Amino acid sequence: MKKVLFSIALGSLFLTSCSKTTLQSTQQISKSDQPFVWNGANVYFLLTDRFNNGDTSNDVNYGRTQETAKLRGFEGGDLRGVIQKVEEGYFTNLGVNAIWMTPLVEQIHGSVDEGQGPTYGFHGYWTKDWTTLDKNFGTEKDLEELVNKAHAKGIRIMLDAVINHTGPVTELDEVYPADWVRVSPHCTYDNYVNTTSCTLVKNLPDILTNKEENVALPPQLLEKWQREGRLKQEIEELNTFFAKYNLPKAPKYYIIKWLSDYIRDYGIDAYRVDTVKHTEEEVWKVFAEICKDAFNEYKAKNPHQVLDNNEFFLLGEVYNYTINEGQNFSFPDKKVNYFEHGFDALINFDLRSSQNETYQKLFNRYDNIIHNEMKGKTVMNYMTSHDDGSPYDKERKDAWDAGTKLLLTPGMAQIYYGDETARPLVIEGAEGDANLRSFMNWEAIQPNSETLSLLNHYQKLGQFRNNHPAVGAGKQTVLKAEPYIIHRKYNEDEVIIALDYFREDKMIEVVGLWKDGTKVRDAYSGLTSVVKDGKILISTPSDIVLLEKIK
Repeated sequence: MKKVLFSIALGSLFLTSCSKTTLQSTQQISKSDQPFVWNGANVYFLLTDRFNNGDTSNDVNYGRTQETAKLRGFEGGDLRGVIQKVEEGYFTNLGVNAIWMTPLVEQIHGSVDEGQGPTYGFHGYWTKDWTTLDKNFGTEKDLEELVNKAHAKGIRIMLDAVINHTGPVTELDEVYPADWVRVSPHCTYDNYVNTTSCTLVKNLPDILTNKEENVALPPQLLEKWQREGRLKQEIEELNTFFAKYNLPKAPKYYIIKWLSDYIRDYGIDAYRVDTVKHTEEEVWKVFAEICKDAFNEYKAKNPHQVLDNNEFFLLGEVYNYTINEGQNFSFPDKKVNYFEHGFDALINFDLRSSQNETYQKLFNRYDNIIHNEMKGKTVMNYMTSHDDGSPYDKERKDAWDAGTKLLLTPGMAQIYYGDETARPLVIEGAEGDANLRSFMNWEAIQPNSETLSLLNHYQKLGQFRNNHPAVGAGKQTVLKAEPYIIHRKYNEDEVIIALDYFREDKMIEVVGLWKDGTKVRDAYSGLTSVVKDGKILISTPSDIVLLEKIK
């Protein structure tokens, strides 16, 4: 998207209104009668602690008062803050139909120093107890409210699952027993075994996920549950679970039970699974089966909360997997197909490196792989994430193009919180991945600002993707190379997209696709037209055209 052309029409195309924390476009949001399709989803990924502080009373818990290194402590974001943005329509305006949040389970109470200074588990990946939520993030009632209110707006909730490891050991957090975790050797990643049967880093105990023998519950959990008055209930639920599935009481199955409870009890729709390649792939097949069973159980008990017939969705993070490998991931000594072990999609590490690739080359390549090698599976694309130090646009110099490419590339799309507002990714005083994890820059969204213009850009593209599964999941046909014009179709849904079309008066040929007399709308400018003599004529200063049929 060339911002210079877009800015010509800024005054006439966008109206804005103020809310307490941000500004939203008041343009009419077109509703779609198309079914939701995970393969074309528009996912918003946020660090729960860094998005929006909706309840300041839960900002400090468990004695976490130590001063930390820059951006390595809790900042106050919580479930209540996410609920507020759901209610305000922030996600709806962005066309978001799934929200992925970092893990919510109780984190270690102490801090560790990994070389950058004292650090707390604000990110959610340092589990202390899988069976309850961390008080900094909110309560189980908050989670239930979020799921219900998100579902009411057609938005799915995706939580983050960690089975590979516990949190670090601190003066306040004991190591799990030796029949639960290994504390060495450290992974060297030079073969499959040295990637799975090892600890990711020093002081990150690795769950013995290869173990099939019965083990007792960790004493620290038993003591904790006793203090909290729920020991009997937890034991009874575990006994019921293991009897139902006829599984040994091995560490991985305990954790699978605890994680599946969030589906069974609250109706979350999906899991993004952390550190997939560091755990034996057979674990994920069992996890997928139990998650799907738990989802069906929730639906049966809560029919009023059922959004559609989609099964529970499992997205995997196989670090450094790219779409170019198709369904395989290559270790130095073997290949593994994680799609055959329960995953519906994997995170794609390729798109963030596509700076020098044209839309035509990129879209054609992805379309070919998805509709041939993937065999019904897909990938989730991203430009920025919480732990990728090489994002597409680290300096945010080309945030407009990044949004266009992200939201129109075949596959699922993942907006990382602040992509749509150019939240800075380089923070003075921060080190390493802390730069990627600053608090959401709500204050930057001001009337007539560059940030608001970028947000509107994301809103238009996101709503188009949300309304049309064809954008992410549809089969593509190239109608013209220059300017680049494509047709995408998924079942009965079809759209036409034109990019790099720099003439204000645009002509798009649709002979054999859309009949004369068909009414169409450009979802980017809001202008309408009618097919005549096999052509669509439209006049817009933008170099983007997003055509949809008007019914």
